[in-house]
Order: sequence, then C-alpha cells, then structure tokens
Amino acid sequence: MGFYHALMTAFTDSWALLVVSLPTSGATARMRIWRTTKTLGCAALRDGAYLLPSGEEQVAQLRELADETRQEDGQAWLLSVHAEDPDEVAAYRALFDRSADYAELQEALSEARKLLSGLSNAELNRLLRRHGRTYEAIRKIDFFPNEASTRAEAQWNDFSNAITTIQSPGEPHPSSASIARRDPAQYQGRLWATRRHLWVDRVASAWLIQRFIDPHARFLWLENAADCPDDALGFDFDGATFTHVGDRVSFEVLLASFGLDSNRGLGRLGAMVHALDIGGPSVPEASGFEAMLAGARGRLAGDDALLAEVSLVLDSLYAHFSANRKS
Repeated sequence: MGFYHALMTAFTDSWALLVVSLPTSGATARMRIWRTTKTLGCAALRDGAYLLPSGEEQVAQLRELADETRQEDGQAWLLSVHAEDPDEVAAYRALFDRSADYAELQEALSEARKLLSGLSNAELNRLLRRHGRTYEAIRKIDFFPNEASTRAEAQWNDFSNAITTIQSPGEPHPSSASIARRDPAQYQGRLWATRRHLWVDRVASAWLIQRFIDPHARFLWLENAADCPDDALGFDFDGATFTHVGDRVSFEVLLASFGLDSNRGLGRLGAMVHALDIGGPSVPEASGFEAMLAGARGRLAGDDALLAEVSLVLDSLYAHFSANRKS
C-alpha cells in the first residue's frame, strides 16, 4: 500500500475540475468522454463537470480530455479547486470512496470460489484474468485507500492463491532468504529435481538450467517433493535449493543465482514467467505461451516430452526477446 499512501499524502486539499460542453449533435463524443471519465475514476459533480485529485498524472489526463472536447467543437475548462477546510476535504474524498466497487468484486469472488473445483486449467486462468482486470481497475482509481481496500486485497490474494493451489498442488511459498551467487562450474552434470506435471515456472526453469547453467543436466520429476534425493538439486518447491524468494519466482531466482539477470532476453522471459506464475504486469506473449503449454501438457505423454517440445518454443521466445527492442 506504499504507493497509495504516497498518493494520498500528495492529494491534500487540491483538486482538478474539468467542465465540458459539447454541441447537441455530439452524442458519440459525449459518450466517449463520459466513458473515459469513468475509467479515470472521476467524480461527476453534474453533467459535464468532473473532479479528480490534483495529481500530476490526473491533471494531464484531464487536459487531454479537454483537448479532445475542443477537437469535437465543444468547450472545455480545466480549473484548480482548493478545499477551504477539513470538512470540505472530507466531502471531496468521500466522492472517491471505492467501497461499493470492492464489495461488488468481493461478492463476485465469493460466488466464483464455489465453482473452482469443477473448472479446467484454461477456465481457471480465464476466470483469474477476468477478475484480476476488475480488481486492478478499481485499485488504479482508489486514490484514498481505506479498510475496504485492505479487505479486498486480502480476499483477492485468497482467491488467486486458491486457484494456484488447484492448478499446482505443492506450489512453493516465498522465502525471505537472500539469493547467493553461484559458480556455474560447480553445477555441471548434476541431477536436478522438481515436481512432476510441469507448469510455467518449472518447465521454464528446467529449460534455463539445460540451456544456460548445466548443459548436461539430468532431471527427476517428483511425485512428492519430500522424496527429493539428497544428491539432487531441487527447484520450485518448499525447501528446494532454488525456489521462490521474496517476489521472485524460481526462474528469476536461478537468473540471479547464476549471474544471468543482466541478460535482456532472459529478463523478459522472466517477466513472462512471473506474470503467469504469480501475477503482475501483463506480458503480450504470456497468454499465447500459456495456451501452448496447456495444449502440449494435455497432448504429450510425460514431462520429458513436454520439456523437449516447450524448449523449442522458449528458444524462439528467447531469440525474439533478445532481438526485438520495441515489443
């Protein structure tokens, strides 16, 4: 909540008010501008009068709307408004209370939780993305977080963790340990072990190990992580040598451990793996990779075949990410 605390501190008694007037023939433009004000989180004081906290980004957004209004042969005024006393500040802030939006989302999440056990992986992922977009849209315009924000965040984390548990039983919990730098020369020709039925982080980590860390690696796919042999290097399960640390997934921990985190292509692959494994900023290629992986896992007989096939895709994505500086 640090970002939002800073945002709330910045918004004291200063507000930006946009007043627009469009010709009666501009119904389409009026609807487009109204939808934009909703997306930006504006409080509508009356038809054509929209208020936002006076942050730099918010003022810039309203200025763009004013320019668009004028381009549609309308009139627009962007005004600076200052609250005169604490009561007025409180009244303005109350216009931006997102409690009702959060309550609606929480009700939807509660209903969705009842259906999770009967859904396929693809359906679970679609459900997670749909509700995730709604949650992030509310957070983006939650200028003054309160207890409702905290409750919604907790319920959203519970919901996403429930889906993770269904999709990947045994998914590791993040450790608070530091990430030690390793010498790749000491990790050659080793036996590496992770949970069977590979999914995003595990298959990408196995590819990374094979391509960049230990070209002669041998892999053991575990039915139970507790059965990992003492001579094996475990990854992506609780207690493994390489697993989640802080907000880094196992793929990112391997990058940092072996000094590969400055590699641009691998860094962008790591962002994709991170987004698919635990959420975060969307990566355009992520949904395609996830669909391919789901199809391959359903079609192929075992994890060795899955790793071989997905490795070709990861090779291509790595080449793309390394060469393409615009996407």
